[in-house]
Amino acid sequence: MLTKGEQAPDFSAKDQNGNTVSLSQFLGKKIVLYFYPKDDTPGCTKEACNLRDNHQNLIDQGFVVLGVSPDSESSHQKFSTKFSLPFPLLADPEMNIIKAYGAWGEKKMYGKTYEGLLRTTFIIGENGMIDEVIHKVKTDDHAKQIFNLYQ
Repeated sequence: MLTKGEQAPDFSAKDQNGNTVSLSQFLGKKIVLYFYPKDDTPGCTKEACNLRDNHQNLIDQGFVVLGVSPDSESSHQKFSTKFSLPFPLLADPEMNIIKAYGAWGEKKMYGKTYEGLLRTTFIIGENGMIDEVIHKVKTDDHAKQIFNLYQ
């Protein structure tokens, strides 16, 4: 997994509206790049809605929010519409972005070990470097975790 101080890998992917979004188009802005396992599941919905509810505050503090999961553009479209999400959700079914950031790996649940998406958020600075990495995401209070990093 990438760590604080490393260069954030550039990428291009389609969002829920079919637009191509590249990391490089946001140079000069702070980016909240959050990786989540699956659209319209309880934890992922809590996280997305918490970021939605705090989106204007994030914008006011100079952040752009980008979500990434292995789901398709059409799945992202349904999820985004259902919960009125105001930020791009990037489709990464081949997991190119997920793997470039190291957000795929070993997980444990109910005593079983398996491979899966590691819910992680990268805060990328204006210069394209990773400023912070949040590994233990609080899905229902994620925006506060981000704001606390900059106080």
